[in-house]
Amino acid sequence: MAGCSDDSEDSSASSGEEKTVEFMHLWPEGSSAEHNRIVKEIIEDYESQNEGVNIELEVLSNEQYKDKIKVLSTSDELPDVGMTWAAGYMEPYVEGDKYAPLDDVVESDELKGQFVSGTTEAFSVDGTTYGLPLELNIATVFYNKAIFEEHGLEAPETNEELQNVIKTLNENGVTPIALGNKDRWTGSLWYMYYADRIGGSDLLTSAINREESFEDPALIQAAEEVQNLVDMNAFNDGHNGLSDQEAKSMFMNGQTAMYLIATWDLPNYTTNEEVPQEFRDSVGYFDFPTVDGNGDKSSYVGGPGVGLFVAENSDVKKEAKDFTKFFVQKWGEKSVTEAGVIPATKVDGESLDLPQMYVDVLDDLNNASNLTLFADVQMSPDTAEVHLNQIQALFGGEVTPEEFAKAHEKALSQEE
Repeated sequence: MAGCSDDSEDSSASSGEEKTVEFMHLWPEGSSAEHNRIVKEIIEDYESQNEGVNIELEVLSNEQYKDKIKVLSTSDELPDVGMTWAAGYMEPYVEGDKYAPLDDVVESDELKGQFVSGTTEAFSVDGTTYGLPLELNIATVFYNKAIFEEHGLEAPETNEELQNVIKTLNENGVTPIALGNKDRWTGSLWYMYYADRIGGSDLLTSAINREESFEDPALIQAAEEVQNLVDMNAFNDGHNGLSDQEAKSMFMNGQTAMYLIATWDLPNYTTNEEVPQEFRDSVGYFDFPTVDGNGDKSSYVGGPGVGLFVAENSDVKKEAKDFTKFFVQKWGEKSVTEAGVIPATKVDGESLDLPQMYVDVLDDLNNASNLTLFADVQMSPDTAEVHLNQIQALFGGEVTPEEFAKAHEKALSQEE
C-alpha cells in the first residue's frame, strides 16, 4: 500500500497479499447519477494507485441505507467505510464504539486546514472527530435583481435596510419574501440568523447545549425580530400553511423578491436548464444582514450533509483511513464541477470553470468565520419537535417571544 512505512506491511504487500475495503454509500445510479459516477471514478483512481487494495462497493438508496446500517451495527458488521450524518444521528454509533476516531486523518498533511470552518466539528463528539464531511450547505438570501432594480433597491446590509426594502416592496404591491413554513425548519432559518447576529455565533448552540439559557435577552430579541417581520407583512400570505416547495415556486415565478434557503438550491439559479435563463440571470444573493451594528456576516447557518466513517472494528483500518483521505481530496473538486455540490473542503472557485454564483459562494465558504448547524439537527428528536412547533407558533403570532423562549428552556431542561 502506498505510503506504508511498516516493514511487515511492505513485505506482505510485496508477497501479493490482497486487502479488501468494504465501502457502502447511498447514491444510486438512478436517483444520484452524477454522484454515483464520481464515486466510481474515485475508486478506480484509488485502486490504480494502490496495488493490492480492492474497494468492494455496495450502494443503497437513502432509507434502505439507514435501515441496513442500523441492522449491521447491532451485529458488529459495519462496512469498513460508510456514510453517516452529523450530530444527533451519529452519537449512538459513537457511544456504541462503532465508529473509529478520525482526528489523525483530519490532521494529516493532505487534509490539515482543508475543511471549511465548522464542518468537522459537526461530526465530532467530545472534541474527537468521527466523520469526514463531504457536502456543505449554507443558507443565504436569494433575491430577484430585476425586481430590486425596478424599485430602485439594493441588497440590504443591515436589518434596518432590510426593513426599508420590505416597506418599499409592499408599497408597490410586491410580496417581499417567499416562505413555506408548513415545513417549519424554513422559519427556523430566520430565527437562527437573528440569534446569531444579535447574540453572537455561539449563543444559540450554547443554549441548546445547556451552557446558556434560551431565555437570554438576545434570544428573546431574535424572536421579537421575527415577529416584527411578520407584522410588516414581509412574508407571503398563508406562509404557515404553505410548503417550502410552494414558496420556492413563488420565488421562481417572480411573485416574490426574496427567499432564504440553503445552497442546495444553487443549481436552480445557475445550471438547471429547465429554469428559464432570464430568471437565472436575474437572481443574486446576499448574506444575512447585521442587526443594530451587531453580527458577523461571514457567520453562517447551515450544515454538512453526509460524511464518511471508518468502522472501529475494521480489520483493514489503515487502508480504510487511507481510502477516506484520498476520497475526500478527490471529491472536493469533482463534486463541484460535475455534480453541482458544494463540498465541505475548501475549493478555489476561480481556478474552475463554474458559474459566478458558485465561485462567490465557494469564496464565502472559504472565508467563513463560523457555521452554526441547523437547530433541529443539533437537538434531540423530542426537543427538535418542540422547537419546530414553537417556530410555527412564533410566525403565527400564537406565542410571545418570552413564551417561545420559555418553551425551549423547559424542553431542554427536561433532558438534563
